[in-house]
Amino acid sequence: MKIAIAGATGMVGRELLKVLAQRGLPVSELIPAASQKSAGKEVEFNGKKYKVVPLEEALSQKPVLALFSPGGSVSKEWAPKFAAAGTTVIDNSSAWRMDKNIPLVVPEINFESISANDRIIANPNCSTIQLLMALAPLHREYGLKRVVISTYQSITGTGKAAVQQLANERAGITGEQAYPYAIDKNCLPHCDVFLDNDYTKEEMKLVNETRKILGDDKIGVTATAVRVPVEGGHSESVNIELEKPADVAAIRKLMHETQGVVLQDNPQMNMYPMPLTSQGKDEVFVGRIRKDESHPNAFNLWIVADNLRKGAATNAVQIAEKWLGRFGK
Repeated sequence: MKIAIAGATGMVGRELLKVLAQRGLPVSELIPAASQKSAGKEVEFNGKKYKVVPLEEALSQKPVLALFSPGGSVSKEWAPKFAAAGTTVIDNSSAWRMDKNIPLVVPEINFESISANDRIIANPNCSTIQLLMALAPLHREYGLKRVVISTYQSITGTGKAAVQQLANERAGITGEQAYPYAIDKNCLPHCDVFLDNDYTKEEMKLVNETRKILGDDKIGVTATAVRVPVEGGHSESVNIELEKPADVAAIRKLMHETQGVVLQDNPQMNMYPMPLTSQGKDEVFVGRIRKDESHPNAFNLWIVADNLRKGAATNAVQIAEKWLGRFGK
């Protein structure tokens, strides 16, 4: 099976190659692709080196699947071209997520929203994926009335330039800035650009994508997204108000039984999720589950995941696996 990776030289692209190899997808031919300036570079897959080709050349080879992570504007231009050639595109950018004709998919939650005719499938935002891995089963069981989210997001979510900025600051080197301020020893309440309502795009992604994936526009969702000097792993402090009565024991049991979620919740033993221990893992970790003492039928959760894995590459590859099982020839 021919698979193209668009944006193969970026952080998510390289993680896609790693996850593809680790999960053993039946790749007969790999086509790593990127912009003209990255063409000719090499990437590694299954212990073998591959030369990166321009997107035009990847398109001409008519892959069965193309896993896209080249950025929104490139996806807007190229995903329809691949789709028109019969390739199914799984796109990691924000370009297609809120298009009403494009399924936005976390495979454990709403894979059924994909039909055989869909040629572009959107991968949700990293923060949304980990949030909904924990909240979707709660919504099914109890109904979500309101969700208040504060994120603590790794610099890897911004990309290589942000990682370099942090490294430079820690080494006392003046270099290019991915952020308007220092990130080392700092927190920036500024993920993505500010919108007219004074929320950032990242914050509104959490609002809009949550409602689309869960298929419920009535859920009240509000978010504050913060960038922190952590390399790998987003954390979220989440307050939920439920429609039906619940208790902490029932919520813990549900998290324990949810596929893809790992319950780490024993405060007496200092057991709780952390980005440091989530790195390189595909699961979403949930802990610090407790009753909100200030509000009836409300609870607090702490949710952590590796944003390059389940938040991006792993989710895309899982979609590919299920797509092949359902629609592959």
